[in-house]
Amino acid sequence: MALHFELVTPAKLVRSEDVHMVVVPGAEGEFGVLEGHAPFMSTIRDGAVQVYKTEGAAPETIEVRGGFAEVGENGLTVLAEHVEG
Repeated sequence: MALHFELVTPAKLVRSEDVHMVVVPGAEGEFGVLEGHAPFMSTIRDGAVQVYKTEGAAPETIEVRGGFAEVGENGLTVLAEHVEG
């Protein structure tokens, strides 16, 4: 099973894809999200979102600044104030 992941800024949809796992820099510490994760919402701090496309794969890192992360029925949505690159 795959986790649907979306990365959004106020300006545009940056990423929308199915992945294995995402590690998010939460305000209270990093947290990982897999398919089937319980509903959850957190503010995020400046840092790297790590995207694991498949189990055991090396992560792709995306630098983000501020925002929120929400886990719901449709997967994980990261609403970032700014995405580097």
